[in-house]
Amino acid sequence: MFKNKSAKLNPDTTDTLVGEGSTFEGKIKSEASIRVDGHVIGDIESAGLVTIGENGSARSTISARDLILAGKLFGNVEVKGTLTIRATGSLIGNLSAENLLIEAGGIFQGTSKMPVKETNAEAAAATAAKATSA
Repeated sequence: MFKNKSAKLNPDTTDTLVGEGSTFEGKIKSEASIRVDGHVIGDIESAGLVTIGENGSARSTISARDLILAGKLFGNVEVKGTLTIRATGSLIGNLSAENLLIEAGGIFQGTSKMPVKETNAEAAAATAAKATSA
């Protein structure tokens, strides 16, 4: 009847849905993926994918592995992987993401920050520079 608390959820499965016509106020935190087709007011945190459908909207700060935005989002986003803004999507706020995809017609107003990954050559050069200066 109840889920085993020690069982780890798969971040690739959607276990939370805010359906069309529904409004949720508060913080949502999930180890799995989240889909919003209604309206959310409050923070969203997910170890998986967050999807905001075409009819969905959120006034949120979102932290997730990946985000697909086909609806409207007012707030800041921190994504470890890929943020995809579909042609029907709109993001008004700041973002931090490793990868950013904006389809033609998608809207983004704000600032973006993408973490810089150090390449193997750069890491080797930095290590060599430290070794010669020591």
